[in-house]
Amino acid sequence: MKRFSIGFGPKLWSFHRADTEFCISLIPLGGYVLPKVESEDDFYKISPLKRIVFALGGPLANILSVIPLMAAYNTVTKGISLSGLFFHPFLQTAGYIEKIITAIPLIFSHPQQLSGVVGIVTEGSKALSFGITGLLALTAFLSINLAILNLLPVPALDGGNIVMTILERVWPRSTRLRVSLSLMGWLFLISIMLYATTKDISRLLG
Repeated sequence: MKRFSIGFGPKLWSFHRADTEFCISLIPLGGYVLPKVESEDDFYKISPLKRIVFALGGPLANILSVIPLMAAYNTVTKGISLSGLFFHPFLQTAGYIEKIITAIPLIFSHPQQLSGVVGIVTEGSKALSFGITGLLALTAFLSINLAILNLLPVPALDGGNIVMTILERVWPRSTRLRVSLSLMGWLFLISIMLYATTKDISRLLG
């Protein structure tokens, strides 16, 4: 593995272990795992199990980044305590995960409630009115959202890559469909984003 990053953008801190660079980057709304490959053929030479681990790396980085965020939130709101630093952050993270998973069916049953970038910015501005606590809570919630949504079995997302990697073992010829399925996945995601953004704008104007 070439790089394991918690966050996107410029590196804030990093260290090397064996052949891997571990780093914390500026924007704490995601994470990624970068395999050491030069071409698509090199990628398929990596064992399916390792590719699944790579795909899980980004969502895992998202979830892990929430724990220190919630520890900071607890410190600001309730003061420094062992439970607030080392126990409650795990429970709070698990609570976020449960809420988001139970809300996923609403995407299909109540699509009018979807929010896009405009809605996120609007809610973000409201959260910022609460100061550092609002920023920490919003960042944690968005990070967990990205982790869970990235694990949905949609081509172009990490969950879709995992499903296609498993399918590759059962039906090797499915590798020929990976590019076309990924394009379909991107078209689906872009359509959802456009729909959600349109709804956001109509809510603001209405």
